Formats: sequence, structure tokens, C-alpha cells
Amino acid sequence: MDFSNRTTQPQPVAPSAHAPVGPNAGHRKNNANEGNGWRRWGTILVAAAVIILLIALTVAVSFGNNSSDNEGTYVDTNKLQAVFLNTGQVYFGNVKKLNDKYVVLTNIYYLQTSNGSSGTSSTSSNANTSVSLVKLGCELHEPYDQMVINRSQVTFWENLQDGGQVAKAVKTFQQQNPNGQKCTDQSSSASTTSGNSAQNAGTSKP
Repeated sequence: MDFSNRTTQPQPVAPSAHAPVGPNAGHRKNNANEGNGWRRWGTILVAAAVIILLIALTVAVSFGNNSSDNEGTYVDTNKLQAVFLNTGQVYFGNVKKLNDKYVVLTNIYYLQTSNGSSGTSSTSSNANTSVSLVKLGCELHEPYDQMVINRSQVTFWENLQDGGQVAKAVKTFQQQNPNGQKCTDQSSSASTTSGNSAQNAGTSKP
């Protein structure tokens, strides 16, 4: 009989260096995989939140910058506009640009009052006060027919109807001056007035 197999003992198999050891090894591996999965999802959620926040900021900035542009859609380019300042001055013309910083006005006119009364009575002075519409450009400093008005100085603005007195006066002026206004007479008159004022200032005594 062959008893050689009886003397040969089975050799124990050494555990692999990478194999989990112990009854809870499988659970630890699953927990590690779950932890990696949650970290990946957390990273994705944070990235998505950042992207949504950036989109929201971009939209808010766009709407903020376009608020004055939306107001500009109310400008009727076929009509005259009146721009009222908080100083009480009003200018008439065509609004070419409007934003939160300034208003650009061209074809500019303004009102000028004159008193033809020589009396001292306030009633007669008010009765003889006349208002005329003046075209900008013939003042002493001879400005160009363009005005950039600080938006903080503007109380409000409005479109003017063609049947109003200002629009009619502007139309009449343009018909009488098809080549634009000539400032020769106004400039000489203004210069004379300025010279007289300077002479009086030089001869006056404190």
C-alpha cells in the first residue's frame, strides 16, 4: 500500500499582500469607495454652484448696465426733447445718448427772458417780460452745438410734440436760417456789453 500521501501535509497559502485581511476588510473597502464617490459628487456640486453664481452675477451686471439703455428707448428721435436740470435751467434739443453718467444733447436751444419796462412797478415789469428762444452757439465762449450734461444734474426729460410753441419756434428758426445761424451781430453786441462791464469794473471804486 502506498502511504506517501499521508506524510505530505497541505501547505497553508500565504495571504496576498493586496488582499483584505480580517472579517471587516470588505466593509472598509466599500466605505472607501463610497467616500470617494461622495467626494466626487461634492466637487461636482461645488463647481455647478460656482458656475450658477457666475451666470447670475453676469445677468445682474448686464441688466444694471442696460437700465439706462432701456430708458433710451423712450427717446423719440423724430421729436425734440426738453431736459430739465435741478438748477431750474431747461434745454431743448435732440438727445443723442443717454446713460447713468451723462446725457448728450445736440441742436440746442434755451429760453431767455427780457424786460422791456422802464418802470419800477413789479406788476408792469411782469406784464412787459418777454420770453424768447435762443439757439446755442453765439455766446461769448462760442460753444459747439453739443452739450454733455452730468446725469446727476438732470431732474427729468421729455419728448415734445410738434404742435408746441417750442417746436414751432425751432421750426421757424430753421426755416429762416437754412445755413445755420450767424453770430456776427450777437458776438459784437456781447463783446460791447462785456467791454462796458470791464470798463465800469475798472473805474468803480470800492
